[in-house]
Amino acid sequence: MTEHSTAISVMLIVPDADAAVAWYTSALGATALWDLGGVAGLALGSAAFFLHEVNPANPAETSPGRAGVTSSRIEVFTDDPDAFVERAVAAGATAGSPVADREAPWGTHRQGGFIDPFGHKWSVGDRSPLGPFPR
Repeated sequence: MTEHSTAISVMLIVPDADAAVAWYTSALGATALWDLGGVAGLALGSAAFFLHEVNPANPAETSPGRAGVTSSRIEVFTDDPDAFVERAVAAGATAGSPVADREAPWGTHRQGGFIDPFGHKWSVGDRSPLGPFPR
């Protein structure tokens, strides 16, 4: 990143950081950037994200399983959303909406999703809406 660039990332709160690192690297093909024990940095391609184990001293940040709900969705854009979702489900994720062609303002794209074993909802598509519109 340059001095004036900006990046946004997500930190997923999980009940067991070691298990989550193992699952995300195995199931999704994430690369481990660093691991401090309880907190880890991972990347899917050039998209970095972080994991943080539940900290009982900070009840405002908890895992979806402990909260009973999820309040965000992780969006991934890849050349082959079908294979990405299939790999996650084969590794223990719960299938969400099936990958299918969908109409969107930026054109037809393939999108589907899953819920990972830690309760986080993932939406996987082949075309990112991140950019100026109309195109």
